[in-house]
Amino acid sequence: MSNLNLAAGALPATLAVVAGMCLAAASEAPVPTVWADLGRVVYAVDPKWPAKPVGVQWAEMPGVDVDSRDQVYLFTRKAPYVQVYAADGAFVRAWEQPFKLAHQIKVDPEGNVWTTDIGAHTVQKFTPEGKLLLTLGTAGQPGCDSSHFNQPTDVAITAAGDVFISDGYGNTRVVHFDKSGEYVKEWGKRGDTPGNFVLPHTIAVDSKNRIYVGDRDTARIQLFDTSGKLLRVWHKGIMPWGLRVTPKDEIWVVGSQPVRDPTKGGFIVYPPPDQLMLKLAPDGRIVGRWTLPKGEDGAEKPGELNWLHCIGVDSAENLYLGDIQGKRLQKFTLRKGR
Repeated sequence: MSNLNLAAGALPATLAVVAGMCLAAASEAPVPTVWADLGRVVYAVDPKWPAKPVGVQWAEMPGVDVDSRDQVYLFTRKAPYVQVYAADGAFVRAWEQPFKLAHQIKVDPEGNVWTTDIGAHTVQKFTPEGKLLLTLGTAGQPGCDSSHFNQPTDVAITAAGDVFISDGYGNTRVVHFDKSGEYVKEWGKRGDTPGNFVLPHTIAVDSKNRIYVGDRDTARIQLFDTSGKLLRVWHKGIMPWGLRVTPKDEIWVVGSQPVRDPTKGGFIVYPPPDQLMLKLAPDGRIVGRWTLPKGEDGAEKPGELNWLHCIGVDSAENLYLGDIQGKRLQKFTLRKGR
Protein backbone atom coordinates (compact mmCIF):
# COMPACT_ATOMS: atom_id res chain seq x y z
CA MET A 1 0.00 0.00 0.00
CA SER A 2 1.28 3.47 -0.80
CA ASN A 3 1.38 6.12 1.90
CA LEU A 4 -0.21 9.50 1.39
CA ASN A 5 0.98 12.75 2.87
CA LEU A 6 -2.11 13.13 5.06
CA ALA A 7 -0.43 13.33 8.45
CA ALA A 8 -0.48 16.14 10.97
CA GLY A 9 3.07 17.05 10.14
CA ALA A 10 6.00 17.79 12.42
CA LEU A 11 4.33 20.24 14.79
CA PRO A 12 6.30 20.77 18.00
CA ALA A 13 4.43 19.37 21.00
CA THR A 14 3.92 22.79 22.54
CA LEU A 15 2.58 24.26 19.30
CA ALA A 16 0.20 21.36 18.85
CA VAL A 17 -1.25 21.81 22.33
CA VAL A 18 -1.69 25.57 21.84
CA ALA A 19 -3.43 24.98 18.52
CA GLY A 20 -5.79 22.50 20.10
CA MET A 21 -6.61 24.88 22.97
CA CYS A 22 -7.30 27.79 20.62
CA LEU A 23 -9.59 25.72 18.47
CA ALA A 24 -11.53 24.48 21.48
CA ALA A 25 -11.99 27.99 22.82
CA ALA A 26 -13.18 29.38 19.48
CA SER A 27 -15.30 26.54 18.10
CA GLU A 28 -17.88 28.95 16.72
CA ALA A 29 -15.37 30.95 14.65
CA PRO A 30 -13.83 30.02 11.29
CA VAL A 31 -10.88 27.72 11.88
CA PRO A 32 -7.47 28.64 10.45
CA THR A 33 -5.69 26.17 8.24
CA VAL A 34 -3.58 24.44 10.92
CA TRP A 35 -3.27 20.92 12.16
CA ALA A 36 -5.25 20.37 15.36
CA ASP A 37 -4.04 16.83 16.04
CA LEU A 38 -2.09 16.34 19.24
CA GLY A 39 -0.32 13.40 17.62
CA ARG A 40 0.42 11.97 14.20
CA VAL A 41 -2.34 10.24 12.25
CA VAL A 42 -1.58 8.72 8.86
CA TYR A 43 -3.87 7.02 6.38
CA ALA A 44 -2.64 4.92 3.45
CA VAL A 45 -4.67 4.20 0.33
CA ASP A 46 -5.21 0.59 -0.67
CA PRO A 47 -4.96 0.75 -4.49
CA LYS A 48 -6.20 -2.85 -4.89
CA TRP A 49 -9.46 -2.34 -2.97
CA PRO A 50 -12.06 -3.56 -3.85
CA ALA A 51 -12.19 -6.65 -6.04
CA LYS A 52 -14.84 -5.46 -8.50
CA PRO A 53 -16.53 -8.23 -10.51
CA VAL A 54 -15.54 -8.46 -14.16
CA GLY A 55 -17.56 -6.02 -16.22
CA VAL A 56 -18.71 -3.84 -13.32
CA GLN A 57 -18.01 -0.16 -13.91
CA TRP A 58 -18.48 2.87 -11.69
CA ALA A 59 -19.71 6.35 -12.47
CA GLU A 60 -20.00 9.34 -10.14
CA MET A 61 -19.73 8.07 -6.55
CA PRO A 62 -21.96 10.25 -4.33
CA GLY A 63 -22.77 7.85 -1.49
CA VAL A 64 -21.19 5.27 0.84
CA ASP A 65 -21.92 3.80 4.26
CA VAL A 66 -20.67 0.92 6.41
CA ASP A 67 -22.90 -1.47 8.36
CA SER A 68 -22.31 -3.09 11.77
CA ARG A 69 -20.45 -5.99 10.11
CA ASP A 70 -18.11 -3.61 8.27
CA GLN A 71 -19.76 -4.33 4.94
CA VAL A 72 -19.42 -1.33 2.65
CA TYR A 73 -22.46 -0.13 0.68
CA LEU A 74 -21.65 2.16 -2.24
CA PHE A 75 -24.14 4.18 -4.28
CA THR A 76 -23.00 5.05 -7.79
CA ARG A 77 -24.66 6.45 -10.91
CA LYS A 78 -24.19 3.43 -13.15
CA ALA A 79 -25.98 0.10 -12.82
CA PRO A 80 -25.70 -1.84 -10.63
CA TYR A 81 -26.30 1.27 -8.54
CA VAL A 82 -25.86 -0.30 -5.09
CA GLN A 83 -22.88 -2.58 -4.57
CA VAL A 84 -21.75 -4.23 -1.35
CA TYR A 85 -18.17 -5.21 -0.52
CA ALA A 86 -16.50 -6.74 2.52
CA ALA A 87 -13.83 -4.81 4.39
CA ASP A 88 -11.16 -6.90 2.65
CA GLY A 89 -12.59 -5.91 -0.74
CA ALA A 90 -14.42 -9.11 -1.57
CA PHE A 91 -17.60 -8.59 -3.58
CA VAL A 92 -20.77 -9.48 -1.61
CA ARG A 93 -23.74 -8.53 -3.80
CA ALA A 94 -25.28 -5.82 -5.97
CA TRP A 95 -28.80 -4.51 -6.56
CA GLU A 96 -30.64 -4.13 -9.81
CA GLN A 97 -33.13 -1.58 -8.42
CA PRO A 98 -33.68 1.36 -10.81
CA PHE A 99 -32.60 4.82 -9.70
CA LYS A 100 -32.70 8.13 -11.56
CA LEU A 101 -29.79 10.03 -9.99
CA ALA A 102 -28.09 8.60 -6.91
CA HIS A 103 -27.04 10.94 -4.11
CA GLN A 104 -26.61 9.39 -0.66
CA ILE A 105 -26.95 6.04 1.07
CA LYS A 106 -27.33 5.22 4.79
CA VAL A 107 -27.53 2.01 6.82
CA ASP A 108 -29.88 2.40 9.79
CA PRO A 109 -29.38 0.85 13.27
CA GLU A 110 -31.48 -2.19 12.25
CA GLY A 111 -29.39 -2.82 9.13
CA ASN A 112 -31.90 -1.48 6.61
CA VAL A 113 -30.52 0.59 3.74
CA TRP A 114 -31.85 4.04 2.78
CA THR A 115 -31.18 5.89 -0.47
CA THR A 116 -31.83 9.43 -1.64
CA ASP A 117 -32.55 9.88 -5.34
CA ILE A 118 -32.38 13.51 -6.48
CA GLY A 119 -33.59 12.54 -9.95
CA ALA A 120 -36.76 10.77 -8.78
CA HIS A 121 -37.32 13.11 -5.75
CA THR A 122 -37.62 10.10 -3.44
CA VAL A 123 -36.12 8.56 -0.32
CA GLN A 124 -36.40 4.76 -0.17
CA LYS A 125 -35.83 2.06 2.43
CA PHE A 126 -34.57 -1.42 1.45
CA THR A 127 -33.52 -4.65 3.09
CA PRO A 128 -29.78 -5.34 2.89
CA GLU A 129 -30.55 -7.61 -0.09
CA GLY A 130 -32.35 -4.82 -1.96
CA LYS A 131 -36.03 -5.56 -1.34
CA LEU A 132 -38.00 -2.29 -1.31
CA LEU A 133 -39.76 -1.66 2.02
CA LEU A 134 -40.83 1.99 1.90
CA THR A 135 -40.85 4.98 -0.44
CA LEU A 136 -41.10 8.54 0.85
CA GLY A 137 -41.93 11.26 -1.65
CA THR A 138 -43.72 10.88 -4.97
CA ALA A 139 -41.58 9.49 -7.77
CA GLY A 140 -41.07 11.93 -10.62
CA GLN A 141 -43.04 14.74 -8.97
CA PRO A 142 -41.08 17.49 -7.20
CA GLY A 143 -42.90 19.48 -4.53
CA CYS A 144 -42.75 20.83 -1.01
CA ASP A 145 -45.30 19.15 1.26
CA SER A 146 -45.68 16.01 3.35
CA SER A 147 -45.67 13.69 0.30
CA HIS A 148 -43.29 15.49 -2.05
CA PHE A 149 -39.60 16.41 -2.03
CA ASN A 150 -37.53 18.45 -4.44
CA GLN A 151 -34.17 16.69 -4.90
CA PRO A 152 -33.70 15.33 -1.34
CA THR A 153 -30.02 15.08 -0.56
CA ASP A 154 -29.55 12.85 2.49
CA VAL A 155 -31.28 10.92 5.28
CA ALA A 156 -30.53 10.15 8.94
CA ILE A 157 -32.28 7.54 11.10
CA THR A 158 -32.34 7.49 14.92
CA ALA A 159 -32.09 4.35 17.06
CA ALA A 160 -35.86 4.59 17.60
CA GLY A 161 -36.45 4.63 13.86
CA ASP A 162 -37.34 8.29 13.33
CA VAL A 163 -36.33 9.52 9.88
CA PHE A 164 -34.89 12.97 9.14
CA ILE A 165 -34.40 14.05 5.52
CA SER A 166 -32.45 17.02 4.19
CA ASP A 167 -34.55 18.33 1.31
CA GLY A 168 -32.12 19.64 -0.30
CA TYR A 169 -31.37 21.05 -3.73
CA GLY A 170 -34.85 22.26 -4.67
CA ASN A 171 -36.19 22.89 -1.16
CA THR A 172 -34.36 24.11 1.93
CA ARG A 173 -35.82 22.19 4.86
CA VAL A 174 -35.46 19.19 7.13
CA VAL A 175 -38.45 16.82 7.13
CA HIS A 176 -39.23 14.42 10.00
CA PHE A 177 -41.11 11.11 9.56
CA ASP A 178 -41.81 8.48 12.21
CA LYS A 179 -40.72 4.83 12.01
CA SER A 180 -43.76 3.84 9.94
CA GLY A 181 -43.16 6.61 7.41
CA GLU A 182 -45.84 9.00 8.68
CA TYR A 183 -45.10 12.71 8.33
CA VAL A 184 -44.40 14.43 11.67
CA LYS A 185 -43.09 17.94 10.98
CA GLU A 186 -40.50 20.02 9.14
CA TRP A 187 -38.34 23.06 9.78
CA GLY A 188 -36.15 25.53 7.94
CA LYS A 189 -36.55 27.92 5.05
CA ARG A 190 -34.20 29.54 2.56
CA GLY A 191 -31.70 31.89 4.21
CA ASP A 192 -28.33 32.07 5.90
CA THR A 193 -29.66 33.02 9.34
CA PRO A 194 -29.34 30.45 12.17
CA GLY A 195 -31.83 27.61 11.77
CA ASN A 196 -32.35 28.17 8.04
CA PHE A 197 -30.53 26.76 5.04
CA VAL A 198 -29.12 27.66 1.65
CA LEU A 199 -28.30 24.07 0.62
CA PRO A 200 -28.80 21.36 3.27
CA HIS A 201 -26.55 18.85 1.54
CA THR A 202 -25.94 16.22 4.21
CA ILE A 203 -27.48 15.11 7.51
CA ALA A 204 -26.49 12.77 10.36
CA VAL A 205 -27.60 11.86 13.89
CA ASP A 206 -25.61 10.89 17.00
CA SER A 207 -26.39 8.64 19.98
CA LYS A 208 -28.00 11.53 21.86
CA ASN A 209 -30.40 12.19 18.95
CA ARG A 210 -28.72 15.43 17.97
CA ILE A 211 -29.31 16.15 14.30
CA TYR A 212 -26.33 17.51 12.32
CA VAL A 213 -27.17 19.34 9.10
CA GLY A 214 -24.35 20.30 6.76
CA ASP A 215 -25.47 23.49 4.99
CA ARG A 216 -22.88 23.26 2.24
CA ASP A 217 -23.15 26.65 0.56
CA THR A 218 -22.90 28.60 3.85
CA ALA A 219 -19.95 26.50 5.09
CA ARG A 220 -21.55 25.58 8.41
CA ILE A 221 -22.93 22.65 10.36
CA GLN A 222 -26.09 23.28 12.37
CA LEU A 223 -27.11 21.11 15.32
CA PHE A 224 -30.76 20.55 16.24
CA ASP A 225 -32.73 18.38 18.63
CA THR A 226 -35.41 16.10 17.21
CA SER A 227 -38.06 18.79 17.67
CA GLY A 228 -36.14 21.12 15.34
CA LYS A 229 -34.79 23.37 18.10
CA LEU A 230 -31.44 24.87 17.08
CA LEU A 231 -28.67 23.90 19.52
CA ARG A 232 -25.42 25.09 17.96
CA VAL A 233 -23.97 26.51 14.75
CA TRP A 234 -20.46 25.35 13.90
CA HIS A 235 -18.15 27.16 11.47
CA LYS A 236 -15.21 24.85 10.89
CA GLY A 237 -13.61 26.24 7.76
CA ILE A 238 -15.16 23.62 5.48
CA MET A 239 -18.05 23.43 3.02
CA PRO A 240 -19.66 20.16 4.19
CA TRP A 241 -20.39 17.82 1.29
CA GLY A 242 -20.69 14.68 3.43
CA LEU A 243 -21.15 13.83 7.14
CA ARG A 244 -20.81 10.63 9.16
CA VAL A 245 -21.15 10.10 12.93
CA THR A 246 -19.52 7.02 14.47
CA PRO A 247 -20.92 4.98 17.40
CA LYS A 248 -18.48 6.97 19.57
CA ASP A 249 -20.16 10.19 18.39
CA GLU A 250 -17.09 11.29 16.48
CA ILE A 251 -18.11 13.45 13.53
CA TRP A 252 -16.37 13.09 10.19
CA VAL A 253 -16.81 15.82 7.58
CA VAL A 254 -15.61 15.88 3.97
CA GLY A 255 -15.79 18.80 1.59
CA SER A 256 -13.78 21.77 0.45
CA GLN A 257 -12.40 25.04 1.75
CA PRO A 258 -14.86 27.96 1.68
CA VAL A 259 -13.31 30.38 -0.80
CA ARG A 260 -15.27 33.51 -1.73
CA ASP A 261 -16.24 33.99 -5.37
CA PRO A 262 -15.84 37.74 -6.03
CA THR A 263 -18.07 37.55 -9.09
CA LYS A 264 -21.04 36.01 -7.27
CA GLY A 265 -20.60 37.01 -3.64
CA GLY A 266 -20.90 33.44 -2.33
CA PHE A 267 -18.48 30.55 -1.96
CA ILE A 268 -16.85 28.66 -4.82
CA VAL A 269 -18.66 25.34 -5.24
CA TYR A 270 -17.76 24.06 -8.72
CA PRO A 271 -15.07 22.99 -9.09
CA PRO A 272 -14.15 22.73 -5.39
CA PRO A 273 -10.78 24.41 -4.80
CA ASP A 274 -9.41 21.53 -2.73
CA GLN A 275 -10.35 18.34 -0.86
CA LEU A 276 -10.66 18.57 2.93
CA MET A 277 -11.50 16.11 5.69
CA LEU A 278 -12.18 16.90 9.36
CA LYS A 279 -12.66 14.75 12.42
CA LEU A 280 -14.59 16.46 15.22
CA ALA A 281 -15.10 15.49 18.85
CA PRO A 282 -18.69 15.42 20.16
CA ASP A 283 -18.24 18.94 21.54
CA GLY A 284 -17.14 20.25 18.15
CA ARG A 285 -13.39 20.42 18.76
CA ILE A 286 -11.32 19.63 15.68
CA VAL A 287 -9.15 16.62 16.48
CA GLY A 288 -7.98 15.92 12.92
CA ARG A 289 -7.67 17.90 9.72
CA TRP A 290 -6.39 16.57 6.41
CA THR A 291 -5.86 18.13 3.01
CA LEU A 292 -6.14 15.35 0.46
CA PRO A 293 -4.46 15.37 -2.98
CA LYS A 294 -6.74 16.56 -5.76
CA GLY A 295 -6.63 14.67 -9.04
CA GLU A 296 -7.14 15.83 -12.60
CA ASP A 297 -10.27 14.86 -14.51
CA GLY A 298 -9.80 11.43 -16.01
CA ALA A 299 -6.22 11.04 -14.80
CA GLU A 300 -6.64 10.52 -11.05
CA LYS A 301 -3.93 8.41 -9.39
CA PRO A 302 -4.52 6.10 -6.41
CA GLY A 303 -5.10 8.23 -3.33
CA GLU A 304 -6.17 11.31 -5.28
CA LEU A 305 -9.75 12.54 -5.10
CA ASN A 306 -11.73 14.83 -7.36
CA TRP A 307 -14.90 16.45 -5.98
CA LEU A 308 -14.85 14.49 -2.69
CA HIS A 309 -18.51 13.86 -1.83
CA CYS A 310 -18.99 11.10 0.75
CA ILE A 311 -17.32 9.21 3.60
CA GLY A 312 -17.85 5.89 5.37
CA VAL A 313 -16.04 4.78 8.53
CA ASP A 314 -15.65 1.18 9.70
CA SER A 315 -15.08 -0.21 13.20
CA ALA A 316 -11.29 -0.06 12.77
CA GLU A 317 -11.50 3.64 11.77
CA ASN A 318 -10.60 2.89 8.18
CA LEU A 319 -12.15 5.36 5.76
CA TYR A 320 -14.03 4.92 2.50
CA LEU A 321 -14.05 8.05 0.33
CA GLY A 322 -16.10 8.57 -2.81
CA ASP A 323 -15.82 11.36 -5.36
CA ILE A 324 -17.83 12.71 -8.26
CA GLN A 325 -15.32 13.49 -10.99
CA GLY A 326 -12.95 10.71 -9.95
CA LYS A 327 -15.83 8.20 -10.14
CA ARG A 328 -14.27 5.96 -7.51
CA LEU A 329 -14.62 4.66 -4.00
CA GLN A 330 -11.26 4.25 -2.27
CA LYS A 331 -10.29 2.68 1.04
CA PHE A 332 -7.84 4.52 3.28
CA THR A 333 -6.39 2.37 6.06
CA LEU A 334 -5.46 3.83 9.42
CA ARG A 335 -1.73 3.42 10.04
CA LYS A 336 -1.26 3.68 13.81
CA GLY A 337 1.99 4.61 15.47
CA ARG A 338 3.47 6.44 12.49
